[in-house]
Amino acid sequence: MLDKPSAINSSEENYLVTAVICHVVRPGREEGYEAWFHGIAADARKFKGHLGVSTIRPQDHTHPEYVVILKFDCYDNLKTWLESDVRREWIERLQPLIQKPEALQTLTGLETWFILSNKPMKSPPPRYKMMLVTWLGVFFTLPQLNRLLAPLLSGLPVLLSQLISTGLGVALLTYVIMPRLTQLFRKWLYPIP
Repeated sequence: MLDKPSAINSSEENYLVTAVICHVVRPGREEGYEAWFHGIAADARKFKGHLGVSTIRPQDHTHPEYVVILKFDCYDNLKTWLESDVRREWIERLQPLIQKPEALQTLTGLETWFILSNKPMKSPPPRYKMMLVTWLGVFFTLPQLNRLLAPLLSGLPVLLSQLISTGLGVALLTYVIMPRLTQLFRKWLYPIP
């Protein structure tokens, strides 16, 4: 059922792994899907190595695609969950709610930041390219963020201040900066052979 992601080789099998799952929900079935998601997420949390699950809800209701981001501590634990009878039962319950079969992609490491929207990723860019684009994003984001937040966080304990600023930095990189940089550098990251 689940093929190893192209980014995983034998020396990396114990690294964190992310599954990105897309569901296109039938019009009018959004409430049912939300209830389904909360149920399956609760069961996934019970499995060994589960590190969290979140969903990105559709902005455009003419194309109601939900993206589920599921994190596990290693590939084997993710595979155990994805191939479990518990998940299989949840997927059967999902069928009346969705328009087409789910699309599932497994990723490790930084490549989760390098997904072009609405484009299936056959293999991640080379690590040196991901590192350079990530460095560029961090280089421009963190100094500006720290400059803006310094006056607001100056009265807080140092650890709390760092917790807030790094959390906002990661959120900005994940949801704003890296998607835009990936789009900007798409021809370099994903050259057409």
